[in-house]
Amino acid sequence: MGDLLLVRHGETEWSVSGQHTSWTDLPLTHHGEQQAKSLAPLLAGQTFARVLTSPLERAVRTAELAGLTDSVVHPDLHEWDYGGYEGVTTREIHRTRPDWYLWTDGVPPGPEGHPGESPEEVGLRADRVLSCVDAALGNRSGDVVLVAHAHFLRVLAARRLGLPAGDGRLFQLATGTVSRLSTEHGRPVIAQWNASGTSV
Repeated sequence: MGDLLLVRHGETEWSVSGQHTSWTDLPLTHHGEQQAKSLAPLLAGQTFARVLTSPLERAVRTAELAGLTDSVVHPDLHEWDYGGYEGVTTREIHRTRPDWYLWTDGVPPGPEGHPGESPEEVGLRADRVLSCVDAALGNRSGDVVLVAHAHFLRVLAARRLGLPAGDGRLFQLATGTVSRLSTEHGRPVIAQWNASGTSV
């Protein structure tokens, strides 16, 4: 059975400023594009059973620049819906809610169509993606690659390891990186985390 590779998209203006970014469809910065291109050597020469991306531009463009040309958009790979905290930094939130923590407190509702999500709701989406991953790994040879967003991929990693969705808080994930989830003695493990093109 192959491994599961998690690719976080390259830098955007809001990832630099720390603004929560879920449905806002920002492009990569110039640096973010360079980060994505630098991932190509980490992914070159490998056989992939499937490559899935978030529908958002920053993920699709990262896949393209990293050389993942046969990617398919999967709607469940979109970022955590931050509801009313879209575009807001943690520092700004702490001015009125000094003890607020995304992983335990969730977010307030946002505009229509963006009610916000709890860790558990994100975890349900992650579980659906993992069902697709398992089907691809079981039916084909090679690894599966997911190109998506920090908080979502952190939740997905937790779920893959058999942990509650909220334990995604334990896995810091930088922009423009590749992480590998593998198995050891038939059980899921982290084989590599936060590898970047500059670390090759």
